[in-house]
Amino acid sequence: MKNLVVYSSKTGNTRKLAEAIYEYLPAEKEIYPINEAPDPEDYTFVAVGFRIENGEPDQAAQKYLKKFIDEKELFLFATHASKPESEMVKAAMNKAKELAKRARIVGVFDCQGEVPEEVLEEARKQQPVPEWVKDAEEAKGHPKKEDIDRLIKLLNSLDLPL
Repeated sequence: MKNLVVYSSKTGNTRKLAEAIYEYLPAEKEIYPINEAPDPEDYTFVAVGFRIENGEPDQAAQKYLKKFIDEKELFLFATHASKPESEMVKAAMNKAKELAKRARIVGVFDCQGEVPEEVLEEARKQQPVPEWVKDAEEAKGHPKKEDIDRLIKLLNSLDLPL
């Protein structure tokens, strides 16, 4: 069994989740930032993480997810500033699933991630102000230990081919 964790992270939030998944996985495993990630076809299980931008997976993640051409075991995870279970988060996860439609999605996870103040300042200048900005205050400090614990609990509950 070869396991792969791939992540796209601008501020380190998604990388924290990726590292937790990597530590969870047994034996033969690799972890890469998305711009250095190998083709997923050589792995039994792949976890792909991304940040949600403009209501969808970031562009690097979208490109990588299109590489899934068979029924590979795929776990999706994401960070965002929006409220958990918001429509924007659901839409972004649905888009990720659609991009990797041939893969067998074994689970999904998302949690809030802290947004740098300079990014928030720029977003507040936009007209209209993006909806996620009002939720960003609640995202401060995330992902937290509780988020990581929830991620590991979810992984334990899945029938993963590890």
